Amino acid sequence: MYIKENYNFDFSHKTIQNILEELTFDNIYLSEKEFSIKAYNYVRDSWNYYPYYVSLRHEDWKASRLAIKKTGHCIEKAIILIAILRARNIPSRLGLAKVKNHLAVDKIVEKLENDILVPHGYVEIYLNNKWVKATPAFNKSLCELLNVNVLKFNGEDDSVFHEFDKGNKNIFMEYLEDYGVFEKVPLEYMFKLMKDHYPILESKKVKLGDVLDLVNL
Repeated sequence: MYIKENYNFDFSHKTIQNILEELTFDNIYLSEKEFSIKAYNYVRDSWNYYPYYVSLRHEDWKASRLAIKKTGHCIEKAIILIAILRARNIPSRLGLAKVKNHLAVDKIVEKLENDILVPHGYVEIYLNNKWVKATPAFNKSLCELLNVNVLKFNGEDDSVFHEFDKGNKNIFMEYLEDYGVFEKVPLEYMFKLMKDHYPILESKKVKLGDVLDLVNL
């Protein structure tokens, strides 16, 4: 199930195939684990993390559309990674969670009146007969700016959050609840989670089909 192409993970699209060619241009054989690590690093650092723009339109949740952007939030970058992995026949799926992020979200807290981030997206990859979690959200340059170690993925252990900053003094992220994994992008469910946690969306009359720009909310 988790290797199939679908509306969201449209890996046969030229945009995703071009990325695949870029990752395999040297024709060096890579195991599934090695390729997954390479793809993870590519997605993590090729799109700058930007959490302030969220589309509520189904047509915007396709890997091929997300990949042509220069930025992406955690779920968008997870979708791109899943499409790349499935293009190599590596089982992968989208996970959603509720997190508390203590750094670099002042604007979100101000606009949504809550320091909980929901839904947060990660990827589960099936490697060596087990599912492992990977989170390619925070690009290297952002981590340097925030004084946080770059989140690495070794293909064997879960890699889901920056628990502390480099000084091990300030808590950076906490996972509060896991909503499970999904074969497709569950936009209606994602929007419900947002409405449940951010009442301001109701007062602003935000609905499915809108594009949510938190900077101007």
